[in-house]
Amino acid sequence: MHPKAKYYIDKLGLQKHPEGGYYREIYRAGEMFFTETIPAKKLNRKNISTSIYFLLNGRDKSLFHRLKSDEIWHFYDGCDVILYLLDEKGSIQQIQFGKESEVFQLVISKNTWFAGELVDKNSFALVGCTVSPGFDFKDFELAERNKLLKQFPEHKKLIQRFTHN
Repeated sequence: MHPKAKYYIDKLGLQKHPEGGYYREIYRAGEMFFTETIPAKKLNRKNISTSIYFLLNGRDKSLFHRLKSDEIWHFYDGCDVILYLLDEKGSIQQIQFGKESEVFQLVISKNTWFAGELVDKNSFALVGCTVSPGFDFKDFELAERNKLLKQFPEHKKLIQRFTHN
């Protein structure tokens, strides 16, 4: 493990994330609003905004996942991250994010499948992720390889790299 990654994991109290890497929630707005779910037509309470620290180390990957809210990534320290964004029409966008690329914030639109990895596998990256409306694990979907392959067979290699069997 990169020494600075270990330092941040310990100092910030990060824990393993289901998508890969490490995280800790640092903010959850106290203000709430109500959304209507479909098809249940029930009202759900949602926080207006949330944010986390997120860290990738070495060969860690952020596996393909999507949220029902927009997410803004903020770069803090380490090497650049390559993010792969797969929209509902099957278009892939590859974005290098960090100090080398001078892209310090990146918005990932709701319902976009996305995954990421470090440019330098001997390094780490510490980022912040802000979600609005606020993050809820009920709105988090980790990609299932077979389902994603069936929907986007043209992206087989990338999907296999960033999903579990």
